[in-house]
Amino acid sequence: MNPRVLRIELRRSVAPWAGAVILTTALAFLFLLKGTLGTGTTAWTAQWTTMALWIRALLFYLWPLAVGLGALQGLRDHRSKMSELLSSTPRPARHRAAALAGTTAAALTSAFALLVLVGGVQVLAHTAYTHLGWLPISLVGALSLVAGSVLGMGAARALPSALTPPLLTVGAFAFTVLMQLSLGRTQTDTGAGIPVTEPNRLSLLSPAVQDVRTALTTLSAAVHLGQTIWLLGMAVTGFALLVAARRRTRLLALTPVLAGAAVALLVLPADPDRIFVVDRAAAEPVCDGPVCVTRTQQGRLADIAGPGKKALSLLHTALGDRAPVSVRENTAVLPEGSTPKWSGRTVPLDFDDAGLVAARGEELTWALIGKGLVPGCSPVGWSGTGGEDIARAVAVGWVLGDLRSLPHASANVRDYADTEARPVWKKFRTLPKAEQRARIDAMRTAALSCEGDALEALTGGASR
Repeated sequence: MNPRVLRIELRRSVAPWAGAVILTTALAFLFLLKGTLGTGTTAWTAQWTTMALWIRALLFYLWPLAVGLGALQGLRDHRSKMSELLSSTPRPARHRAAALAGTTAAALTSAFALLVLVGGVQVLAHTAYTHLGWLPISLVGALSLVAGSVLGMGAARALPSALTPPLLTVGAFAFTVLMQLSLGRTQTDTGAGIPVTEPNRLSLLSPAVQDVRTALTTLSAAVHLGQTIWLLGMAVTGFALLVAARRRTRLLALTPVLAGAAVALLVLPADPDRIFVVDRAAAEPVCDGPVCVTRTQQGRLADIAGPGKKALSLLHTALGDRAPVSVRENTAVLPEGSTPKWSGRTVPLDFDDAGLVAARGEELTWALIGKGLVPGCSPVGWSGTGGEDIARAVAVGWVLGDLRSLPHASANVRDYADTEARPVWKKFRTLPKAEQRARIDAMRTAALSCEGDALEALTGGASR
């Protein structure tokens, strides 16, 4: 398609409006509802991969819009009552279809690229870690908009009715919702007594990403390949419907999308652990002595190193040979609802922990001591406060020689831990030193294995 044809098509089609609708609605969603698009390391502007995944998450409604706008474009000849006239011209139907589809595809791709550019500019301001692992995620997202719009055009050409665009939009939206809420989810048992649902192979036929789990996870290559096959089949079917003139030809045009779906389901991973995988380059450690963070957080290492080394020193003085020997960012990616298990040789560092993020200097040292003694046993994806916070506060007081307020996300949580920990601390300090150490060891064993109650072990089973 030469530039002159492109300019003519842009003037006489809805393609520019389609691109504008996709871009403006997505930007409005991203900025007006920014607080709902992840927090901490999974915020949509925190890292390149999370940015690409959050934009893909918006396809649950952007893709149905693209299908509906494509259908509106496909009705153009029917609305102008030129179908019979155009069919009598010597110009091949595929040329006209290519001009129609190419213009809309260019507009939608440009809109999606601008959306990624807006996100990318903000990501550059928040992280020093750059990579190209986000690119396949975004390319498949752009392809989904193009394939959806071409399918909508072909369906509208085959079924020329004013009801076709709204019905296709509603149908596509219902498809994405069902993939995220029921048909695309499989209930699993994590072993912690908490049933959770995971995306399954069928859900990957929807272009929208359902989960943005951590900054260290990304979609696997098998997901990219399977979705590309499915979307290419969709685009081929849409184009074939655009040029088909007979009912039999239109029925045959459905073959690519059906074949694409069948092949894609063979390629797409069935195991949820193979849908989202750890980005090994992002999880690579960057260290300052015994204190290590991942490459995604390497800009924070300077702030963590000093307090981390001091925390390790204090823990060694208190625990001796049983003390942790390193501080490392936690890179384990566990299924939602599962119970974590910890190593006693490492202080886990989590940049999504509100207490650690808010702490600086001496308070950060206290927080790291607390994580080395009581890492936390809340199921993955859940949060809570209670006995662990009290046990952690008392344990840190034992190391430092006095009860200290630990940094927490809110004043309410902090006040709760301080109030509840004080009577436990007073009783604990009356015990002989040998008994105090025995209680700390029992508490730590329960806290690391997540198979017992840390506070109960610290108090010897006595009521508070």
